[in-house]
Amino acid sequence: PKPDRWDTIVVGAGVFGSWTAWELRRRGQRVLLVDAFGPAHARASSGGESRMTRSLYGADLVYTRMALESLADWQWLSGRSGLPVLHPTGVLMFFSRQEPFATQSIALHRQLGLPVDMLDRPELERRYPQVRWDSIEFGLYEPRFGALMARRAVQTLVAEFAAAGGEYQTAAIAPPAGDRRIESLRTLAGDVLHAENFVFACGPWLPSLLPDVLGTKIFPTRQEVFFFATPPGDDRFREQKLPGWADFNGGDIYYGFPDLEGRGFKIAHDTHGP
Repeated sequence: PKPDRWDTIVVGAGVFGSWTAWELRRRGQRVLLVDAFGPAHARASSGGESRMTRSLYGADLVYTRMALESLADWQWLSGRSGLPVLHPTGVLMFFSRQEPFATQSIALHRQLGLPVDMLDRPELERRYPQVRWDSIEFGLYEPRFGALMARRAVQTLVAEFAAAGGEYQTAAIAPPAGDRRIESLRTLAGDVLHAENFVFACGPWLPSLLPDVLGTKIFPTRQEVFFFATPPGDDRFREQKLPGWADFNGGDIYYGFPDLEGRGFKIAHDTHGP
């Protein structure tokens, strides 16, 4: 039977919401996970094909540690999925000159005992002859990381959450009224959901769900990603021969993946869009 009152209701079944719901359920809570369109749907920040997990973040220790600490969870989830969630392609970030970002990254990796290889241009040319390295001085290769299959990861985790006794519902939540303490949520269909605690993991929908609190603080932007067909019969751009990559480009980073699961060679620009 469904409880009349949940310990926690998590609104938003993207990567943040699903992992939060999973972790709370693992700790014994009665958890309801709700999403208006479904886990990792096409309009979600967690939808789409692939995301990079890497540990090269310059002096930003918090991101390097998060990547390292989450790696075991991604490996576990990938083992639970019929198709891989994590493709351990390795990640190669390359530089046209010496940069503080690179030296700081190396120092943090040594501090945390994380492997990272420095590859000079001759070694890059030997390993990856399908890439033109004319303007590149060196690369940093991290072998333990790679590509996460974004939609598959979230959908697999929500299935694990449900199998562990959590409940998922597709429902649209109405904005809570006023600034008082929230004791229940109402769906647009008229149902009332009660809980001791509420977690809102709604990504770009947060301003519309909580307009008084976040309406002037969060502004989603669009970042385009592109997939290119590789030449017929040419396997040089498959994951067995090319890692995930990031061109540091003086801090204006472009990144992408080899041809994962026949989806095509991916390239994207890591910047705020319109």
